[in-house]
Amino acid sequence: APAPCRLNSGLPVNIGVLFVPQQEAWVVERMGKFHRILEPGLNFLIPLLDRIRYVQSLKEIVINVPEQSAVTLDNVTLQIDGVLYLRVMDPYKASYGVEDPEYAVTQLAQTTMRSELGKLSLDRVFRERESLNANIVDAINQASDCWGIRCLRYEIKDIHVPPRVKESMQMQVRFSGRAVWSKTEVSPSMPRHLNVAEGQKQAQILASEAEKAEQINKAAGEANAMLVKARAKAEAIQLLAAALAQQ
Repeated sequence: APAPCRLNSGLPVNIGVLFVPQQEAWVVERMGKFHRILEPGLNFLIPLLDRIRYVQSLKEIVINVPEQSAVTLDNVTLQIDGVLYLRVMDPYKASYGVEDPEYAVTQLAQTTMRSELGKLSLDRVFRERESLNANIVDAINQASDCWGIRCLRYEIKDIHVPPRVKESMQMQVRFSGRAVWSKTEVSPSMPRHLNVAEGQKQAQILASEAEKAEQINKAAGEANAMLVKARAKAEAIQLLAAALAQQ
């Protein structure tokens, strides 16, 4: 969109009867002093006394913010550019409040961008672009209120990362992808290994219990055999004693 005309060479000439286009505001001075603002439509002025000093466009203005360098919280230098959307809300303040409102707002956007980026790390810069844009818009509106200009929105166009940092980021993404792939590969086989281990555990338990029962049964059999032998010997001694007693 064309920038508002602020130079004297491009200003309309006062011929007494003037037609102001829609979405424009003409600032008129009478004998060097502010007189009034012409609204769209038919207007009458006094030649020689009245002079059109400024022409302000009331449309939304798009300004490209030049690329600039900024340092993040973790000391990474980035190259960032953006787009600024403005609108003139008060033609009087926009004409007499600052010499060049568009240039002033552009410089303010650049300084605010550097200040906001210094509060964030590199990872948060990519995750919180919307909040970063909102913070820049709020900071610009607080300063541009006395200029009669309102910032509607600010958008970051490109973020250029140094080549070494970009390579490290790509390697990190690659390694994280491999970790996720290996995790997905191992997960389906885990239940099968668990079932095999559980089966081996149960088999060992059953085998030990069987061996224990076998030993118990063997010991019980030996004890019973010894008891039978002892009883037989006792009976034999009793019979021998009885026979000796009778003799």
